[in-house]
Amino acid sequence: MANPYLDHHLALLAHLRGILVALGEAEQVPEENHALFVERFEELMSELPRDPEASLYLGQDLISQVFHRYPQIAHLVPRDLLWFFGGDCLHFMPDEEIALFQRLDERRFEAEENDEPFDWNQEKQFLALPDESGKH
Repeated sequence: MANPYLDHHLALLAHLRGILVALGEAEQVPEENHALFVERFEELMSELPRDPEASLYLGQDLISQVFHRYPQIAHLVPRDLLWFFGGDCLHFMPDEEIALFQRLDERRFEAEENDEPFDWNQEKQFLALPDESGKH
């Protein structure tokens, strides 16, 4: 069964992996350690669909390491990944952003309970609108 929520985050991980690979190809980081890090990142991408719960800790660790090892690309880390993995990753999010993602998750769970479709990106854009624009 397809899981659009998981697929969305796998696509974001693939995007971040591409950034990490490009960083290595540009010789902006020491090659040996970087290659091992990218290898662990690829391991996360292959394990996540098989066992999402067990992969959360590895994801938290790797995403947190991106901020510490590669501060020059920290601004390129998709914010959705910080929320998805949670734990230590939440330290890199301001309170307002955490509140937005909490509301987003509540809407997602509500849609799942009611067997309704849910478009993560569309809902995120809707919730990010200023209060006066977002009211129905």
